[in-house]
Amino acid sequence: MTALQRPATLTDSFLQGLVARVPSTSGGSWKLTEVYTGDLLVELPQSTPADVEAAFATAREAQREWAGRPLRERLAVFKRAHSLFLDNAQTTTDLIQAESGKNRRMAIEETCDPVMVMSHYLKRAPHLLKPVKRGGPVPFLSTSTEIRQPKGVVGIIAPWNFPFATGISDSISALMAGNAIVLKPDNKTALSPLYGVQMLEEAGLPQGLFQVVCGEGPDVGPTLIDNANYVMFTGSTATGRVIGERAGRNLIGCCLELGGKNPMIVLEDADLEEVVQGAIFGAFGNTGQICMHIERMYLPESRYDEFRDRFVAATEALTVGASYDFGPDMGSLVSPDHLERVRSHVEDAVAKGATVLTGGKARPDLGPAFFEPTILEGVTKDMVAGVTETFGPVVALHRYRTVDEAVALANDTEYGLNASVWGGDLATACQVGRRIESGNVNVNDILATAFASKGTPSGGVKQSGVGARHGDQGMLKYTDVQNLAVLKKQVMGARPGQDYDKYVKGMLGGLRMMRRTGIR
Repeated sequence: MTALQRPATLTDSFLQGLVARVPSTSGGSWKLTEVYTGDLLVELPQSTPADVEAAFATAREAQREWAGRPLRERLAVFKRAHSLFLDNAQTTTDLIQAESGKNRRMAIEETCDPVMVMSHYLKRAPHLLKPVKRGGPVPFLSTSTEIRQPKGVVGIIAPWNFPFATGISDSISALMAGNAIVLKPDNKTALSPLYGVQMLEEAGLPQGLFQVVCGEGPDVGPTLIDNANYVMFTGSTATGRVIGERAGRNLIGCCLELGGKNPMIVLEDADLEEVVQGAIFGAFGNTGQICMHIERMYLPESRYDEFRDRFVAATEALTVGASYDFGPDMGSLVSPDHLERVRSHVEDAVAKGATVLTGGKARPDLGPAFFEPTILEGVTKDMVAGVTETFGPVVALHRYRTVDEAVALANDTEYGLNASVWGGDLATACQVGRRIESGNVNVNDILATAFASKGTPSGGVKQSGVGARHGDQGMLKYTDVQNLAVLKKQVMGARPGQDYDKYVKGMLGGLRMMRRTGIR
């Protein structure tokens, strides 16, 4: 393995300035390493439960002033931040690559997500957050106004696979709505979200409003949930259950985007050249570490061999390596520990009868966490890779005889996060897509069209989560509704001395009249 030159942007002083934002009275630290090489980047302070409580206290104090500002002033911060994020996208990309090991294409695309979210909600927030006045129960004499109030301090637990997008993008709509944030990123990937907070403060976000705490989930997660008014979590289904249970005990809401075992169905009339191109990204984009990436491909028997041969050839043509330029098609897994998980899934499948069509091995010559893009055949449900999310550059090919069989196989999972359907006849492909039990379904694409559609909610069904990000729901979930009702004249109930039977008769007649005329 040749020596890799770290980007000039990632100086020791720059990195030290980022981690100095993390509150820590423990004296403990996490060795945050450059994934490509295993070399130390910086010592990341570890927060204690007391540090987390202090972070919430600081955020809560700042939130009171922030929520009192006019919406236009809050949005002005994000108009400035939009430019700052774009101006500094290359530095953010360097950080994302160093801490996660992904190739540069995926890293630069990740930097675009927060600015897309900002752009959407800058336009949509004034409509979503303005009071809505409606009629009350008594026409002309009563009103009811829906007022959106911020929940307070939102706790966000972000994963390592897209640390900047989840850590910052999921915060934007909450901040616009008047909330404060306490974010816990994964220890492995804390630098890019810390840089995102720094840029937001440069844009005018009040200091203290956005806190970042660091530590292992079992150490600081319970305290974060117990102090939050709402929790946003992206990660495994197992951890999501724990978070959901604790949030429920605290009677607070939560949004959980969890695991997936995402299917792809290729119809007989699909353009195989386009399908292969999509399948390469679907299986190996971000080294297979995308919540919505494809792990199961269902192919018609009539075209199975042709697709398999093209797909294997395209996979073997991919370049894999460590580089801070746009050369490699695929980068590293996030850590040696995660590499062992991926390797164990492949070895278990092979031991139980699956065939490796290409790949299947670690590449220590490239770096400590590199694994070859891998295609399997003959994967069954008695294999770990047949039912459990591998979350690596591993995909299984399956044959089907009828479309009904393909849909049944796609739905034969406890997960329902994302699915992909490819076909020449769009109407037919969409009809198939509607039959798949999944929160997101992409036709003639893998995942980007659904996820980048910020105006439409994106979330999972079944064991893939609760709630959604994006769309109106992506902002309104961070608010409580206050119903401000006004009665202009005391007409609710019988008048003094009025016979109650007569009052009831008038009341029932009024309800009939209002229904006939459409008033109520």
